Amino acid sequence: MTVTAERAEHAELPTESLLEAYGRMTLIRVFEERVSELYRDSEVPGFVHLSTGQEASAVGACWPLTVTDVITSNHRGHGHCLAKGLPPEPMMAELLARATGTNKGLGGSMHIADPDLGIFGANGIVAAGVPIAGGAALAAKLRGRGVVVSFFGDGAVAQGAFHEAANLAALWRLPMVFFCENNGYAEFSPIADQHPVPMAARAAGYGLEYVPVDGNDVEAVAAVMTDAVGRIRAGGGPMFVEAITYRWHGHYEGDPEKYRDKDELAEWQQRDPLVITRARLLQRGVGPEKLDLIETQVRARIDAAVDAARQAPPPDMSVLRSSVYAPRPAVPEPDWTPVADGEIFRTMDAVRLALEGELEADPEMFVAGVDVGKGGNVFALTRGLYAKWPDRLLDTPISETAVMGLGVGGAMAGMTPVVELMYLDFLGVCFDQILNQAAKLRFMTGGKARMGLVIRTQFGGGRSSGSQHSQSLEALLAHVPGLTVVMPSTPADTYGLLRAAIRDPNPVVFIENRQLYGMKGPKPPADYLLPLGKAKVVREGTDLTIVSVSRMVHEAVAAADALAPRRISAEVIDLRTVAPLDKDTILASLAKTNRLLIAHEGVTDFGIGAEIAALAVYQGFWTLDAPVMRVAPPPTPSPYAPNLEQQWLPDRQSIERAAEALVRV
Repeated sequence: MTVTAERAEHAELPTESLLEAYGRMTLIRVFEERVSELYRDSEVPGFVHLSTGQEASAVGACWPLTVTDVITSNHRGHGHCLAKGLPPEPMMAELLARATGTNKGLGGSMHIADPDLGIFGANGIVAAGVPIAGGAALAAKLRGRGVVVSFFGDGAVAQGAFHEAANLAALWRLPMVFFCENNGYAEFSPIADQHPVPMAARAAGYGLEYVPVDGNDVEAVAAVMTDAVGRIRAGGGPMFVEAITYRWHGHYEGDPEKYRDKDELAEWQQRDPLVITRARLLQRGVGPEKLDLIETQVRARIDAAVDAARQAPPPDMSVLRSSVYAPRPAVPEPDWTPVADGEIFRTMDAVRLALEGELEADPEMFVAGVDVGKGGNVFALTRGLYAKWPDRLLDTPISETAVMGLGVGGAMAGMTPVVELMYLDFLGVCFDQILNQAAKLRFMTGGKARMGLVIRTQFGGGRSSGSQHSQSLEALLAHVPGLTVVMPSTPADTYGLLRAAIRDPNPVVFIENRQLYGMKGPKPPADYLLPLGKAKVVREGTDLTIVSVSRMVHEAVAAADALAPRRISAEVIDLRTVAPLDKDTILASLAKTNRLLIAHEGVTDFGIGAEIAALAVYQGFWTLDAPVMRVAPPPTPSPYAPNLEQQWLPDRQSIERAAEALVRV
């Protein structure tokens, strides 16, 4: 047993502090009792997971924390939020799906958060909050202030997200407490069926100091956490605290609980943390009438919170639109025209220079990913930046979920993260942090969460890289509300769009084509910025419109040039940003040419071409003189054999043939 745990056995809070802790635990207990009743009566919709019986671990864990410290929570997070200081009134309104709720009725029980109070969110995905806590802890370390506590249950340690976050936190000595509330069950399964080794062995495997504590003893938990947080503030590394406790209710409200017997529950109810604390206060001479008054006042407050929530209006549909994206700063189209004898640079130079300029301008920006620091990136894109900013060019383990969590948590903490996903194909191993966290946290917090981060990645077929290193997955990302998806085609656009993406207050996935890294083009001025969500007509025409993006833009222009001698005038649009889609530019061109061809590197079926075609048929129907056509790879994975890949990928000849057929219709 560690010194910290030994101290906890004999620790006492001052009587006034213990009274305060008793009041906080009572608030959690009464709040959740009412929520259970309201759920039973169908006033609380959706899933509800209660922490009744675990009040001491929540209150004790948050006892030494300040407003500027951060917690992340899980689906059983009411107690953590209340213990960290979130008032019960807006929480109750949130659970009743009211506009006055903490998150305007967009989060509900599993997603309550208030970043202004350091509450980075309860989370409906098991262990998802742990990598986010790692990002918040990195922000705290870079700023030299703050501690992060990540709450999770015993079931979460089986998740890869937990492993990646724990490994990274230990490696970087992040100011973070991994706080495991071990209540004996992962959903319906007892812990013996879930884990081959105890939590102490897991913690030791990461090099984390491990401290066990009686999670039903608020004084013991508060002592352990006060000691742990104090040592971390003084420069100590992360710690793993295991609070042994028990949930009185099922995994969710309505759970039939066939997996445990009543005797087990009754035995744990004899160790009720409120009863234990009340008994200690009585032993110290606190009169029962004072304790009864605390409960009476809490019940009155919760009653009033329920009444106020019932009278509050439901959220209006306008909150949906206003909560998905933060307002973008106005970025006008730059007034720059390349000159014949102007300076030339490559796309790979554009990436480095954009990062360098923004690192110079923003001391809160960091770049993290596999080999982005000392190694300068697998494609040498960040070479030289580590020498200038060794504390902000961060080489991570091969842990994509943890890396994306650094971006999400760092952004919520107000920093400017640029995190790298080495290949777009690796999206699958970290998609939760992008799909369910980065894209949704602003929305689920009613617009409160800051989420300005950039995920840089690259793709590109044509190099016999096979099916797991050649995919064009932009349509998958563009389908996720909350994400901005950018795909530049030139060195200048790469520079201007990347700088704009870093400055944007929304999560941006910036997808480069590795086939273009060596491409040369005119170098714009250092202050060059391009607006996100704005396409560009790169070649004027009158007979048909070709819409494309990234490398395929160059194939489309080449096809248009080849068609010109045959008196076919093709207009070429470079989308630049896939989501949001610049519908106006597409429709304006279609109104002029009356024919539409779409070319992209993603497979045909369900690709971005289908969305653009739907736009043309729905909003541009009366301007169409021919069917919409698409040029894209067939719906198979990318082949390895060069001859097959060459036939599989569209090129200027296939675009040319399709365009010629279209104008003949």
